[in-house]
Amino acid sequence: MEQYTPANNRYEKMKYRRCGKSGIKLPLLSLGLWHNFGDNDDLEISRELLRTAFDNGITHFDLANNYGPPYGSAEKNFGKIFKEDFIQLRDELMISTKAGWDMWPGPYGNFGSRKYLIASLDQSLKRMGLDYVDIFYHHRPDPDTPLEETMGALDQIVRQGKALYVGISQYSAEDTAKAAKILKEQGTPFLIHQPRYNMLDRWVENGLLDTLEHHGLGSIVFSPLEQGILTSKYLKGIPEDSRAAIEGGYLDKSQITPALIEKVKKLNEIAQSRNQSLPQMAIGWLLKDNRITSVLVGVSKVSQLENNIEALNNLEFTSEELHKIEHILKND
Repeated sequence: MEQYTPANNRYEKMKYRRCGKSGIKLPLLSLGLWHNFGDNDDLEISRELLRTAFDNGITHFDLANNYGPPYGSAEKNFGKIFKEDFIQLRDELMISTKAGWDMWPGPYGNFGSRKYLIASLDQSLKRMGLDYVDIFYHHRPDPDTPLEETMGALDQIVRQGKALYVGISQYSAEDTAKAAKILKEQGTPFLIHQPRYNMLDRWVENGLLDTLEHHGLGSIVFSPLEQGILTSKYLKGIPEDSRAAIEGGYLDKSQITPALIEKVKKLNEIAQSRNQSLPQMAIGWLLKDNRITSVLVGVSKVSQLENNIEALNNLEFTSEELHKIEHILKND
């Protein structure tokens, strides 16, 4: 295997945005390892994705304990590639992982207890071959564990040197404010929130983004293309190899309604008028708001990643374009 030498001009190819009021800047695009880094995937393609990302200035790689499949395999496979290609570049990378969803059997392998979060991160660090992660997230709210216990675990993790910063994912505006208060009192470096957000799922606009701004927190949004709906993939039906065609997958084919396809077609027409692909416009539409620090993309091909990166060449929207997009999105 040839030795990896990163591109010398990598930082000239990317734009970076400050994460809330912290000292951290994140690339406008970050690479998510949710899909395409499991044991069922080609490790050499995964390696090529990571190399291409870094060569284009994407310094942030996002994982979680249960990414795969099977659970843990994305971290394990990332660890193999990190050891071979990136270990000398550790100080140029932001590496994040998470815990909060089911990971192992029994009462201690899920949700938000101190025992689960600390044990899970210990396992994650071992799989990746790291001494610490840059960001450790609580992956989802836990309705039963006191918020003080969960946030206390995040504080302990930082004090143990296992993470530099902490974050949360999918918390409501109200719970985010409560978490921020607890962590501020503890002196914990609360950096970022990771919500689901895209043109078709806009719940964060109902208070969360305002809360993040008020508390000086950054945001990194996932599912920017709504699991592929905001691409040209479904404009002529449901392809056999698509996520919607997979039974029990993350995207139910019942979601692909004629009304939705018509909406996507109209959005695609606007993207074409901007000389962009629909995914590029969907990413740009998110980044028009400076409260969005970074957009998390998941890809299976280098060409998809390169297409997404090209979105950064056209992030400006005219008021007319925004009006047309809003009319399409709000018109059922």
